[in-house]
Parts: sequence; C-alpha cells; structure tokens
Amino acid sequence: MAIAVSSVADTCRAAKRAARALAQTDTVVKDAALEAIAAALESRTDEILAANARDMQLAREADIGEALLDRLRLDDARVGAITGAVRQIAALADPVGEVIDGRRLANGLDVRKVRVPLGVIAVVYEARPNVTIDAAALCLKSGNAIVLRGSSSATHSNAALARIAAEAAVAAGLPDGCVSLVSGGGRDELVELATQSDTVDLIIPRGGEGLKHALQAVATVPVIYAASGNCHVYVDAGADLDRAEAIVLNAKTQRPGVCNAAETLLVHERVAAEFLPRVLGALAAAAVQVRADERTHNAIADSHAIPDLKIEEATDEDWATEYLAPIIAVGVVDSVEDAIEHVGRYGSGHSEAIVTRDTAAARAFQLGVDAACVYVNASTRFTDGGEFGMGAEIGNSTQKLHARGPIGLRELCTFKYLVEGDGHVRA
Repeated sequence: MAIAVSSVADTCRAAKRAARALAQTDTVVKDAALEAIAAALESRTDEILAANARDMQLAREADIGEALLDRLRLDDARVGAITGAVRQIAALADPVGEVIDGRRLANGLDVRKVRVPLGVIAVVYEARPNVTIDAAALCLKSGNAIVLRGSSSATHSNAALARIAAEAAVAAGLPDGCVSLVSGGGRDELVELATQSDTVDLIIPRGGEGLKHALQAVATVPVIYAASGNCHVYVDAGADLDRAEAIVLNAKTQRPGVCNAAETLLVHERVAAEFLPRVLGALAAAAVQVRADERTHNAIADSHAIPDLKIEEATDEDWATEYLAPIIAVGVVDSVEDAIEHVGRYGSGHSEAIVTRDTAAARAFQLGVDAACVYVNASTRFTDGGEFGMGAEIGNSTQKLHARGPIGLRELCTFKYLVEGDGHVRA
C-alpha cells in the first residue's frame, strides 16, 4: 500500500496513476471501499488508540497546550465518530457524472456540463488525526486520489490511520496509490509536495497562518486555503439575551481550539449594561479569559454580579487574533453597521453570527458581512461539513473562487463539457 514510498515525487506519481483509474470507478465499488475502511477502523481501534497515545505523550512533553492536545486526542468515541463519518460519506450521492447543465444548441450539438474528479489532491494539515480519514473518504468518494501530509505531532496516529485506510481500500478494489501518506517532515518536504505541478492537481492546507504563508511562498500547485477562523458573535440591541448568552458560550467554549469557535464578542451599546455582566460572568465561570475595550469596562463598572472578574485591556492585536484557546476579545459598538465594519476590518471571512429579533438588522448583517458562513441566531460552531449534511469536510475555505465554506464532495470536483454531434463541422 502506498504509505511508505521512497520520495514525495514517487508518491505523487503513484497517486496520479491511481487517479486515472479512480475517475472511471463505479459508485458501488467506491462505496464498498468506504465501508471496508469503516469496518477496518472499527476492528483496529486498539491499534489506532495505541498510536495516538504515543503522540499524546510526546505532545504533553512538548507542552503544546490543552487546546491543541484536544485536537490531537483520539478515544473510542472519536474513532467511532470518524467511522460514522465514513459511512455518512458513503451514503451520499456520488457527485461524479452529475449533470450540472445540459442543452441542445441551435446547430444541433448536444452539450452537457458534468462533474468530474479533480485528480490528485494533497492535503496538508496540523494536529487533528481525524482529517486523515475524513479527507481520504471524501477524496475517494469523489473519485480523487489523495496524498496526505500531517504534522509531526500526529505522526503515529496519521500513519496508523492512513495505513488502515489504504489497505482496506485496495483490498476492496480501488487502485494502489489511491491513499498515500508522506511523513510530517520539515520545510524541504513541504516545498517538494507544493511544487509537484505535473502530478498534483490541488493542495488544501488545513492549519494556521504559518502553514498558509509557507505554502504561499513556494506553491506552484493550485491551493485552496482552509484558513484561519477569526470568528465573531454580535449581540444586537434586539437580541433575546437568554439565547444570546447560550450562543456566545457555545461558540466560545464548546471547543475553543477549532477554527469555527468565536474569538470576539461584540455587543450593542443599548444592551451592554444588562448583557455584559451576565455573559462575562458565565465566561469567567467557564475559565475563559476576557480582553475588553474601555466601553466594556464602563458597562460593567457598576455591576456586583462579577466582583472578582479580571479583564485585560484589549489591544488592536487582540481583535485580529485567532486564539484557538479559552480567550475572547469583547467590545461595545453603537450599531449593526459598526459591528459589520469591525468584522470587515478584523474578520478572516470564516464564520460570523448576529443574535437579534430585528429582521432588518439580521438582513443588514447577512448582506454586509463578507464571510463564507453568516449566521442569524445560531452559533458559529455549525460551520462544519458534517453539520451541513456533507458527511465530513477537508476544511473550510475562506476564499471565493472554486470553493467557499466547508469543502465537501462537490467542492472536490471540477467539470467538463461533453459535446455530441452528428458529423457537425463549423462553417
């Protein structure tokens, strides 16, 4: 199985050969391979958890922090969720061959625009070993070969997961080389992968800004950036404050180390004095550090609900930071327009939310905020391929071309025009 190949170039060439076969593989074969992967994950869970335990021990010794440890950690439930996602992907409609558009031209030519696989997709990712299987399953279902390059922090977990997936897929009839893993080595390996223009059709990096900038400097292969998430929740003057508190807590605390967690809370000045003491108290109880502007300090100055709350002064850097940790920046604004302006200045285009009962404010936020996902009265934590009914995702794109938001099956396809005539020649 194409897990240990002599070089990055050899791995990518093997993937290219596999991609040609995958593009012609029937849906029933692909689905059987995904079921085989799911069954193998179930039967070899102990092997996966043992590999993950080695990574977790090394990560603790390296003191990578609780949020990143949470992203790295696997247990029976998480392996079960990964397995369930594979089966969900298998149950989805195959996008390959889907007719996007079709018509007969005035000259009698029949033209169909149909989805086809991209070919070879390289996924470069940090920390989260579940991406190994989510990405492999999505690529195989959409008829693509995949080259995986995880981080050094998840070396053992990724190797075990990729090996299991590759062995199961090939045994079920998919071509050798359909799932490949290159080691989580240094910059030279990343540069080599990012410049395989003859064999790799797309790179999707899933990680922080450092990874993004490293690829921007060297990539000759097209890239869709599953980029950072500096996400906001704006509580409007017309908000139901009970719902607002629940949404803020969910968006910030459910999993603070993920890209769709909220990093900034904005509150309309008309509800600041009522809402901020309660929500900041709840955040403090959840061990979230608060970095707030002067108006927030003023709004809670007379409150006795949170006498021991320590709030740091927010700096301009805080508004622009994706913490991926139990830290939140908090500010007071005068209007929905000011909230939109703040999001436009500091947001990363990932996921933004407004809490309001004012339909005009909600509509203004939807139209004014430029992001892949814009929520009204819901947590930013829903930006996820699984939650959106895609089975899983490779990442969330903040770009505007080809793919935006969760990258699922259809986003891993391009299209071609199939044109049929009857001896037609152009005059």
